[in-house]
Amino acid sequence: MAETILVLGACGQVGTELIENLQNIHGEGNVISSDIRKSDHPVFANGIFETLDVLDKKKIAEVFAKYKPTVVYHLAALLSATAEANPKFGWELNMDGTFNIFDACLEYGVKRIFWPSSIAVFGPTTPRVNTPQSTILEPSTVYGITKLAGERYCEYYYNRYGLDVRSIRYPGLIGWKSLPGGGTTDYAVDIFHQALKTSTYECFLSGDTTLPMMHMEDAVRATLEIVEAPSNIIQIRSSYNIAGVSFNPEELTAEIKKHIPDFTITYQPDHRQKIANSWPQSIDDSKARADWNWSEKYNLEKLTSNMLENIKATVLGAK
Repeated sequence: MAETILVLGACGQVGTELIENLQNIHGEGNVISSDIRKSDHPVFANGIFETLDVLDKKKIAEVFAKYKPTVVYHLAALLSATAEANPKFGWELNMDGTFNIFDACLEYGVKRIFWPSSIAVFGPTTPRVNTPQSTILEPSTVYGITKLAGERYCEYYYNRYGLDVRSIRYPGLIGWKSLPGGGTTDYAVDIFHQALKTSTYECFLSGDTTLPMMHMEDAVRATLEIVEAPSNIIQIRSSYNIAGVSFNPEELTAEIKKHIPDFTITYQPDHRQKIANSWPQSIDDSKARADWNWSEKYNLEKLTSNMLENIKATVLGAK
C-alpha cells in the first residue's frame, strides 16, 4: 500500500530538497507539501500544496482529514538566529506547533513522524569535542531550548502514547538548491555564492570557529533512512546525534581557494558568534551508525567541489 506523506515547513532549506526526494520515491500524488506560504521553487510547481500554519489547529485538522497521511515530516520551526530576534514567537511556533502536529498524528492514526532536532540542544557546558549522544544539555538560545524540550516530548509521546517519532540532531546544513533560513551556520552556504559572484566574503563568525556541518544531500538521506528504518531498530526516541564534517571558516576558505585562488575573506563577528561559541566542534554519532547504519558521504573537499560546481551551473548560470 502506498504511503501518503505530509511535509510541514516544506519550503525551508531541508524541506525543499526532502520534497524533491520524496516525489521521486513515492510520486507527486502521494506527497503533500505545506507551509505558511508557497515557495516559487520549481519542485512545488506540479505537486500538491496546502497553505498551512502549524499554529492553526482548525486548518491542521482539515488537512489531516482530507489527506489521511501515513507519514509526517514536521519541519516547521523558527531557526536559531531568527528565534533570538523574536524569542516569544520562537517558543510559540516551535513548541505549540509541535504539540498541534503530534496530537493530530495521534488523532488521525499517523504511522510514523519525523521531527528534527539540532546541535543547538547543546550548550556552553557540553563537552565540545566528540560530543557524546548522552551528555549535558544546557542550551543558551531559545531555539536550543525548544529543541531540547521537543526531544523530551518526542520520547514522552512515544512512551506514553506509542507515537512512532524519529529524530536526528542536525548539524549546520550546506546545500545549493535553496538558501538558508536564519541559522547560525548560514555563512557556510552564503560563502560559496559570494566566492563565485565577487571573490570576497565578510564572515559573521571568527575564522577559528569550528562547527559540525553536513552536506544537504547527506542530511536528507539520513532523514529518509531513519524514517524508513524498522521501528524495532530505533533505540533512541529523543534524538540521534549525526555527524558529517567539522571545519571553521579559515579551513573552508583554504579549500575554496583551491578552486578560486584570488578569493579573500574578512571577519566581522556579530551576535551569532556567541551562539556558535556555545555549540560543539565535533559530534560522536556512533549510536546512529550502530543502530541504523548511518554514514556520511561528503568530506570538506568533496563538499566544496560540489557546492561550487552546482551554484556556478544552476544559480549563476541561470542569470
